[in-house]
Amino acid sequence: MKIMKLGFFFGVALALLSGCANHKPFERTEFIALEATGYCKCQQCCGWKRNLLMQPVFAYGPQEGEKKKVGVTASGTKAKPGTIAADTSVFPFGTRMKIPGYGWGTVEDRGGAIKGGKIDLFFKTHKQALEWGRQTVTVEVKR
Repeated sequence: MKIMKLGFFFGVALALLSGCANHKPFERTEFIALEATGYCKCQQCCGWKRNLLMQPVFAYGPQEGEKKKVGVTASGTKAKPGTIAADTSVFPFGTRMKIPGYGWGTVEDRGGAIKGGKIDLFFKTHKQALEWGRQTVTVEVKR
């Protein structure tokens, strides 16, 4: 019986300690008013087109004509709900944000028009992105 109690004690201690390993002691929270727009992986939102070989390529900008991986973020992850595009000199990749009406997301992408206090929120469909539109929201930022 004592061995069983001892095993239980170590199991509880291990669970408590492993939870502490995920805690970021120097993480700070800020509340910032930002302009938030919506985007999806479509041609219109992400500035790509198909070339003569029907391959997706950048439609404009410094990479114009180069192959584009549709649905892949600048950080290399697959875009999904919760993906945020931001100016990474202001909000580096991995910055977590809670956006009213959208929920929690992580900065994993950047865009040509996303500078300073602007963010772009990923949606599954173009219709959802348009419905979000352009809003000024007070965002909870975890750094």
